Amino acid sequence: MYRQKLCLDPNKYYRANFKDFSFSTLFSQEEAVAIINVIKDRIKDAEIPEVGKLEFLQVETLQPLEKLVLVEKHLISPHLAEDSPYGACLLSENEEVSIMVNEEDHIRIQCLFSGLQLNEALQRANVIDDTIEGQIDYAYDEERGYLTSCPTNVGTGLRASVMMHLPGLVLTNQMNHLIPAINQLGLVVRGIYGEGSEAQGNIFQISNQITLGKSETDIVEDLTSVVQQIIAQERSAREALVQTSNIQLEDRVYRSLGTLQHARVIETKEAARCLSDVRLGIDLGYIKNISKCILNELMILTQPGFLQTYAGGPLRPQERDIRRAAFIRERFELEKKDNTEGGISL
Repeated sequence: MYRQKLCLDPNKYYRANFKDFSFSTLFSQEEAVAIINVIKDRIKDAEIPEVGKLEFLQVETLQPLEKLVLVEKHLISPHLAEDSPYGACLLSENEEVSIMVNEEDHIRIQCLFSGLQLNEALQRANVIDDTIEGQIDYAYDEERGYLTSCPTNVGTGLRASVMMHLPGLVLTNQMNHLIPAINQLGLVVRGIYGEGSEAQGNIFQISNQITLGKSETDIVEDLTSVVQQIIAQERSAREALVQTSNIQLEDRVYRSLGTLQHARVIETKEAARCLSDVRLGIDLGYIKNISKCILNELMILTQPGFLQTYAGGPLRPQERDIRRAAFIRERFELEKKDNTEGGISL
């Protein structure tokens, strides 16, 4: 059903707060430090089933580029990186699990899985949540459920999201009509980095907006149902493009491929757009012998934080654009070399 890889990385996260502590929006420095100390003392060295040990990172000790890379990898939120002076994070070795501390709420448990594995992500999040709740008393109300800083998260505290690549719906101008319809179903559509971000490379994040009055299972089932409908509409949009604008679509795909393979300067948005076009071209069979994996890699590795980390320090915008273009060219050359050595000619 998901042959075309329309679903990228779904994730689950729980928000929760400690009992007898002020919420993060109101707590004192002393409370913030106390929460971090509780996490370090009771959770940091815990052996969580299927997760293992967690690395503890204090946000204020990280360099700006280190924080930016963590945001680009979706391991911490922009809010934690920029606006949480007493924030911290616990990371699993494989980076599938990230537990943010003193973000919008005291605890944000996040599980990232590739493909459409919402139930698997929920199971993993539940194991982590049970482990933490065995050590810490959460702020909980018998009628309202788990209490959170934002009223929309009260209840289960669960936010389930799916990242989707939807170029067909964008190119056929259906996305602007689809978003309000999705909102009416109690879901929300955001950009690649969540609230307030843009949908770079035609990648959208679909997530539940309501947690009160619904069980975790209901939230997952509702989101899965809507995602499957979006997949069907995306495939129909792609088929319509092939039938009505095949040569124009093929031209767009190959122009983008040429840009990626030969450009000497390329900005983040242009790179994301071209990578989206090439991925669509691979899905539709226009382009062969280029792996989708390198497109997923490049979507992340060409972000400003990664580029500057590889460069060993801050770069001006134009310097980043030059390095981005060079990095993309080198990656495509490596792909071409690998295919040629394997007996495949591009």
